[in-house]
Amino acid sequence: MFGEKILDYWDDILRDLKDVVAVPSVAVPTQGEYPFGKDAAAAIDRVMALCARYNLTAKNCDYYAMHAEIGEGEENAVVMAHLDVVPAGDGWDSDPFDMTIRNGFVYGRGVSDNKGPAIVALHCLRALRDAGVVGKRKLRVVLGSAEEIGMQDMGYYFSKEQKPTMGFTPDASYGLCHCEKGLFRFAVAGPIGAKIRSFHAGTVVNAVPYKAEADVVCDDAEYARLAEAATAAAIPFDITRTADGAHIVAHGTAAHASCPENGVNAAAHLIHLLVSVFGADCGALLCFADEKIGFTYDGSKIGVQMEDEPSGALTFNLGLVSAENGAGRFDVDIRYPALKKGADIDAILRAAVEGAGLTYLLHSDEPPLYLPKDGPLVQLLSGAYEDMTGEKCEIFSMGGGTYARQMGGHGVAFGASFNEDETNAHNCNECLNLEQFKKHAQICLEAMYRMFTAD
Repeated sequence: MFGEKILDYWDDILRDLKDVVAVPSVAVPTQGEYPFGKDAAAAIDRVMALCARYNLTAKNCDYYAMHAEIGEGEENAVVMAHLDVVPAGDGWDSDPFDMTIRNGFVYGRGVSDNKGPAIVALHCLRALRDAGVVGKRKLRVVLGSAEEIGMQDMGYYFSKEQKPTMGFTPDASYGLCHCEKGLFRFAVAGPIGAKIRSFHAGTVVNAVPYKAEADVVCDDAEYARLAEAATAAAIPFDITRTADGAHIVAHGTAAHASCPENGVNAAAHLIHLLVSVFGADCGALLCFADEKIGFTYDGSKIGVQMEDEPSGALTFNLGLVSAENGAGRFDVDIRYPALKKGADIDAILRAAVEGAGLTYLLHSDEPPLYLPKDGPLVQLLSGAYEDMTGEKCEIFSMGGGTYARQMGGHGVAFGASFNEDETNAHNCNECLNLEQFKKHAQICLEAMYRMFTAD
């Protein structure tokens, strides 16, 4: 199988991955000349330098994204990955931006999501070029810089560059994901009570907040009730007496917003603690969040619980909460079933929020992705997997939102992790199993070879 040739490049892959992981490329809103911040731009610069080292034709598309390519032709096959990462957070056993290898695993922020697969795809281009393979179309590795904050990078990129004829993104797990749920994000803004000086939780909307903090005003009796309630709560709280109140920290467990049931939402637990002690004095926003979200992750309390056969149940993640000076907001990430409509969800949420006298803000509604299981792309990629592994390729759906939905119905998510992997994506100690990573690299090269040469 052609895919085995990627192992000849293994030392280069690990060296280059360490080099790119060293860039703390957390995407942020426009920062000077850079659309998603200087760190996200620095990652593109770093990979452009790698392309120059390997004499790969490459283009920086105004720091929104970049691509490297081989071949020519009217058609365009692509592999899409991203160089931006979620914030490192706390709890790491090693420096998250200094990639380390121990006990057969590679550790570092972005090694699995998604810098490792990005670097592998780049070296797959080298392997195809060095072997003199003649393709039927262009083959591009497209690397974005804002996947984690909404994928606005790809809207700009594809307004300037050719859209794909076929492609995949190695930003999920094997086998092959033919169906992605709709991605819906909204916010609610409103007043907080005088008891609440500040409340902050979460770093990105597409992760379960692992920590939440609040400063409150309370007398001795209220402080005692607060401490008693915290002791009886389901998660750990740290409470410190201040001059006229308390500082409270809630400790939960992070998880990706597509599977919030795997985490423990520190924001939801802290809101519930405060509302249980102070009641309406917390203000309309926090009381609404406690009543209409609570500890649920299926949208049932606010009226949007739903599911379908191809993709399963809706998920609902309270990802960000920020409040001070009498006002606040919270942001929610929803993944809705492939056969449902975002407009219906929008109407239900708007009615609930505005009915409570709060402000409703719709951020985005990315429609679901759905490709038939027996379609040519699904068959081509699943064939590459089965021939390289000797195992049947499972065709599945998921709640995660990937670049596949940016390919205009011509791409899917394929790899890069395996179901048995524990990659800790979006959590501390993000990692890759080295043997499984080698397995992915071979599948990736075989798949790229087939897309490049297929009739």
